[in-house]
Amino acid sequence: MHLPLNALRAFEASARNLSFTRAAAELNVTQTAISQHVKNLEDRVGAPLFRRLPRGLALTDEGLAMLPGLTDAFGRIASLLEQCSDQRAREVLTVGAVGTFAIGWLLPRLRAFQQAHPFVDFRLFTNNNRVDLAGEGLDYAIRFGDGAWHGTEADYVFDAPLSPACAPSIAERVRGPADLAREVLLRSYRSDEWSRWFDQAGVPCPVLRGTVFDSSLTLAEAAAQGEGVALLPTRMFTRDLQQGRLVRPFDLEITTGGYWLTRLKSRPVTQAMDVFRAWLLDGGSARIS
Repeated sequence: MHLPLNALRAFEASARNLSFTRAAAELNVTQTAISQHVKNLEDRVGAPLFRRLPRGLALTDEGLAMLPGLTDAFGRIASLLEQCSDQRAREVLTVGAVGTFAIGWLLPRLRAFQQAHPFVDFRLFTNNNRVDLAGEGLDYAIRFGDGAWHGTEADYVFDAPLSPACAPSIAERVRGPADLAREVLLRSYRSDEWSRWFDQAGVPCPVLRGTVFDSSLTLAEAAAQGEGVALLPTRMFTRDLQQGRLVRPFDLEITTGGYWLTRLKSRPVTQAMDVFRAWLLDGGSARIS
């Protein structure tokens, strides 16, 4: 029986990435070639294997049925080749992360992960907490919220309590929460954060007129430059606090959500995904071979 190996490989890579573009990059061929291989396989099977969406792909029932067997088969082939060459094949892992988490937590620990798992070809994309797992072809997305995103599996990483932070020059004149009414209060796109913090402090929330930012990174930089006081997930800004660019005038903090590791329920878990998840949920110290 003639097996259309190129078509099967094109389908498996496309199904794993939920993207013809990323499959083409992985297999070092054109997107047109990938699309044609998949179409030929669909003609042979007699059923569509993907639903073509405006942004990305979704597997049909037939595609979902085929994928596990093909992934296992190609995995076995890779293992045989690895045994013959005595060299472990590298596996691409594509992760999207909210920029605050990427810079404040992941980057300082990423080298340790790569040293522990050299077979993982790590790809990192940052965002401001708005992400499309399918459209961007991501294996995982690390984002901030309550863990409830439609169609995803979510693993809790840790909370990120918010606390006021500002430049030292501002901190010198802020003695109590009520003093903040005389300062510029910088805002994030989550409009209720300051009101919740003042409720916790037992002080009326003043009228908020500070600039609105869509990223904690720019919010923190504005605060460090003396533009006002920001509510920040200070755990992500340890370096700025240690260097004295930012100061916490009060210990009072509120928790509005946490960081979560998310993936599409339809995406099969690869070995690279498995070791990254274990490492991340173990606080960046897991060592799994």
